[in-house]
Parts: sequence; structure tokens; C-alpha cells
Amino acid sequence: MSHLKRQNFPKSWPVPRKGSKFIVKASSKGIPILVLLRDVLKITRTRKEIKQAIFAKNVLVCGKVIKDERKNIELFDIITLVPSKKNYQLSLSEKGKYELKEIKESEKDKKVSKIINKKILKKKKTQLNLLDGRNYLTDLKCSVNDSVIINLKKNQIEKCLDLKEKAKIFIIGGKHAGKQGIIQKIDKKLKIAEVESDKQKINVLIKQLMVVE
Repeated sequence: MSHLKRQNFPKSWPVPRKGSKFIVKASSKGIPILVLLRDVLKITRTRKEIKQAIFAKNVLVCGKVIKDERKNIELFDIITLVPSKKNYQLSLSEKGKYELKEIKESEKDKKVSKIINKKILKKKKTQLNLLDGRNYLTDLKCSVNDSVIINLKKNQIEKCLDLKEKAKIFIIGGKHAGKQGIIQKIDKKLKIAEVESDKQKINVLIKQLMVVE
């Protein structure tokens, strides 16, 4: 089923619960590009108009042409609207709802993602599995729960961002989702980090945060 009742969509979607009875269903985590373009940016009014824009290759996600208006947009993915030359990054507001932030042209070719798994392959090659579903082979020394900066143009990892004290983080889950802060302490045994955010100290599960600097 490609639709779900409007009353049942995730709380992180920034769209009103009143309106048409059904709304397009996300294929996994994230939010469909149809919802972002029609209901958030409001650049079109109908699904048909979105499909026409996609067919005309006027919408790019992380620099690539997409073929389906149900395409799922993940956290920190970048949407480019070719005709207007505008770029937007998917983020979370401090209320934990998805939001699109307009970014500069110079920022559209890079993205941060979190390492959720790591495998050592033949010939000692390291494969990193990322939160957004991407997989990369790399010679960089990175660990699970670190983040990486991806060069979208070259489709390769540029840098590893270590999970460590004084690292800048973005909270991606839980009741503090959308807040940013600085790691003060890390308890690897309990898998919790003490984070200073808005001059307050909060405890956040490591799985609910992402290093961004």
C-alpha cells in the first residue's frame, strides 16, 4: 500500500493532520519528497505537478536525478530545485519535526552521516555502513558511532568526525531530537553522553546523537 491515513503519519512530519484523508507512505525512515515539495515548500499543489517536475529532471537529491515522487529523503539529504537554483537540506527543528533549511550553492556537495556498522572485508578493506543507507569502502580509521563527511560530487568519504568529548553533535532521536550541543562526557559502558545544550546539561543515548563537527 503506497498511502496511509493522514492521522497515522509520523509526528516528525511537519504537515497538518487535517486535510485529504490519505497521504503518501514513506518507504522507510525519513519523509517522501512529495510531502516536502507539496506540503512543506508548497512549490506545487498536486502530486501530478511533482511527477512532472521529476520527469523533467528539475529535482535532484544529493546531486542525483530521482525518478519517483515517493523517494524517501533522509536526515541531512540535500534537495536541489534546478529551475530556481535553490538548495535545501533536510534537518530537524527543536520540536523534533522535519524542516528544510535553504543552504548556499557552495554547501550542496557535502553531507554528514553517522556510521552504524563497520565490516572488515577481504584484503583488509574497511566497509562503513551509514545511517542513510549508504555504504563506502575506505582506508580512513573510523569507528561505529563516529560520523563522516561525504563528498557527494565525488561519492566518497572526505573525513571522519570522531565521537569524543568537545565534539559538536546534533540529536537525531528521543525527546531532545532537533537540539544541538557539545559533548562533555561519554560513558561507553552505559552508551550515554552528557551533552551541554542551551546552557543545560542533558544525558543522551549515543545512538540518538550524530557528530556534526
